[in-house]
Amino acid sequence: MIGASGKVVLITGAAGQLGASLADAFHSLGATVLGADLKPPAGSPACAEFLEMDVSNEVSVAAGFERAWRRYARVDVLINNAGVAVFTPFEERKEPELDWVYGVNLKGPLWCIKHFASRFQVGAASGGGAVVNIASLFGVVAPDPRVYTDTARNSSEIYGATKAALIQMTRYFAVHLAPRNIRVNAVSPGGVLNRAVQGEGFVANYSARCPMGRMASAEDVVAGVVFLASEGASYITGQNLVIDGGLTCW
Repeated sequence: MIGASGKVVLITGAAGQLGASLADAFHSLGATVLGADLKPPAGSPACAEFLEMDVSNEVSVAAGFERAWRRYARVDVLINNAGVAVFTPFEERKEPELDWVYGVNLKGPLWCIKHFASRFQVGAASGGGAVVNIASLFGVVAPDPRVYTDTARNSSEIYGATKAALIQMTRYFAVHLAPRNIRVNAVSPGGVLNRAVQGEGFVANYSARCPMGRMASAEDVVAGVVFLASEGASYITGQNLVIDGGLTCW
């Protein structure tokens, strides 16, 4: 039941760490993977096709989906993975930063869901689709500033605010797209290990703060996304799956 054989899966933010891992996972399960991003992904994630897409721009999103529909006749699963953040202190916040994070993290999923859902008919007896929004632990709780001892990548107020809003948007669309047989869920990852941008102190502090004693791997998050997109989750919609090693338990 947890598979994707024959499905067409569109993943935004495919050039990033999690996006590439998601592409590889869905491909290994038999899906045709369409990777969408501003630029092609580095390396060789298993994308059948790359769609150049700026998710914050509806014209760009519409063009990407039209290309997908024209070539593959359908898109079964949408993974709204594209996301950005700013790391400057909120006292230094500039309006262009707010607009950028809001545009990608909220307008992006909205435009993508709008164009994904447009080809699903109300009351269809068969078919259906699935949307998984990648939210964040910091859409549920505030970041602990004591963790950020040797990194400038502090979690910002606008990042957490947009991820909290995305969780609520997930609930909204779960209700309003149910008549079209589209399930909409979210995954809220905890910190994902990426030593290229994370200091040793941050990794140690975060791991100590987490009951499971470590940061997440990309594969930890991918497993939850694959489940929610699969037939194994056919009666699950409007939920936010927190994958955080138990951090929000205390």
